[in-house]
Amino acid sequence: MEDTVQTLIQALNEFICARILKQPRRRLSPDEALISSGLVDSFSLVDLQLFIESTFGVLLHDTELNKETFDTLAQLARLVDSRR
Repeated sequence: MEDTVQTLIQALNEFICARILKQPRRRLSPDEALISSGLVDSFSLVDLQLFIESTFGVLLHDTELNKETFDTLAQLARLVDSRR
């Protein structure tokens, strides 16, 4: 399972850096704050949600798009992994 989470973290990292931050060479740490730090804003959350749903085939509820469940790559990867 840990390999799956690492693979998810890598895919999410690449998407966020390339498409949301527009910094494709940047790498985020798995525990770096995304929402609470302001790195990912509310508009970008929808793009991220759509990416996750179409790429990984999981459904995320709008109520889950918050810093409690969605603030780090590690949290997000575990959430996606639990839904697969």
